[in-house]
Amino acid sequence: MMVKIEAIVRPEKVNDVTSALEAIGCGGFHFVNVTGQGQQRGVEVFTGRGAALTHRSSLPKTLLVTVVPEDQKEQVLDTIVSSARSSEEGAVGDGKIFVSAVAEVVRVRTRERDLDALTASSED
Repeated sequence: MMVKIEAIVRPEKVNDVTSALEAIGCGGFHFVNVTGQGQQRGVEVFTGRGAALTHRSSLPKTLLVTVVPEDQKEQVLDTIVSSARSSEEGAVGDGKIFVSAVAEVVRVRTRERDLDALTASSED
């Protein structure tokens, strides 16, 4: 069984997250810059007069996607959580992780399937 892990993280944490994933042997992932709105619901901006205004706009985030064997799921999740947090306790806006089952993977070049398609071959 394989799982797809989609993590939405702060853009400034992408290098930390990708380095941490590579350190545990998860080298197969991609990421894309996205814009969205979650619980954070915008940015609070302080005016020159001391008043606070909340801009209810979408915020920049990064979506990181990887597919791993089921037995690596918890290690990958723990790695993402620990490297994506903005502080020891975490903060609103640090992100979310979505996990879903993957029915099948096919490597286009060789037609290898499932776990064989996820692992590096000598020609990759």
